[in-house]
Amino acid sequence: MSKNAENTGRLLEIKGVVVDAVFTEKLPAIYSALQIPRPDGSILIAEVQQHLGDDRVRAVAMDATDASPAAPR
Repeated sequence: MSKNAENTGRLLEIKGVVVDAVFTEKLPAIYSALQIPRPDGSILIAEVQQHLGDDRVRAVAMDATDASPAAPR
């Protein structure tokens, strides 16, 4: 799950620092921050860089993504 204010989306994929998410209600604006909860209770912040179409956005994580929910294991 990723959040932008009260707009909640769903993580699709995390590859390195690149985060893809889908927002079915409203796309977050370019350069806005996404808050992604981690299993340890901390929050990963990612900045929206691109609208991909089909309700999807691509963002760049501001920290390591190793323990994030959609990171490959």
